Amino acid sequence: MRLIDSHAHLQSDPFEHDRDETIECARAAGIERLLVPGWDAASSEAALALAERWAGPEWGIDAAAGIHPHDAGRATEAEWRRIVALASNPKVVGIGETGLDFDRMHSTVEEQLANLRRHLRLAAETGKPAIIHCRSAAGSRDAQDLLIAEMRAIRGPAVLHSFSGPVDYAESALELGAAIAFGGLVFRRGEEASAEVARLVPADRLLVETDSPYLAPPGVPRHSGPGFSGRRNSPEWVRITVEWLAERRGTTPDSIGEGLVTAYDATFRRHSPG
Repeated sequence: MRLIDSHAHLQSDPFEHDRDETIECARAAGIERLLVPGWDAASSEAALALAERWAGPEWGIDAAAGIHPHDAGRATEAEWRRIVALASNPKVVGIGETGLDFDRMHSTVEEQLANLRRHLRLAAETGKPAIIHCRSAAGSRDAQDLLIAEMRAIRGPAVLHSFSGPVDYAESALELGAAIAFGGLVFRRGEEASAEVARLVPADRLLVETDSPYLAPPGVPRHSGPGFSGRRNSPEWVRITVEWLAERRGTTPDSIGEGLVTAYDATFRRHSPG
């Protein structure tokens, strides 16, 4: 089965002790495209370091650079300049992870909006998609509605990372040209709309991800190593979400895998390995 993982934080601390082994397991599992996004300047630089290390003629890691909404209020102008500089590197294929999070609210609405807007502008300037995290508080959709308004105001390529929200939100994002990525969140109670959205996303804008080390889907065993307690997600487990997607779309995992690789390459302008 051909596989991708369009969002895996392999530079994060939970992979400190077995990062290389995790990447080799991803390769052995059939993952042909692997994107590591940052959440602040330091993690974005670490993502690029992984992309530079794991670059070769047959397989390589891609990176994305950005500031997460949780960090929007703490990021300095100097850190943003580092993100802008990273965005010019050909191994950096996306702008993010960025977005809006009105559930946990680690940054104010105003701080999150200012942070989102500069990412959307950078995505429009570079042609590299903004990788967007969007969460509302339970029972609300205010973050999704505000995100669509911002995407309409600042047009550029975008990916809705780890999709969560109502069907009409997805339809609006698709009308704006966005790609949509599904991850382990689809298995949680309250995310039932994702099944309908999974059926309507065009094949050339359909992505899958793990959001490793988070959002482990059902069936992932508990991790016993240092640095993480519980069910640690990793790229090899993306196949569980691919199987879910295939079932919702009335096809086979093998068939959908071919399309996922094509969609990844259509969404991200990948660098030439080496």
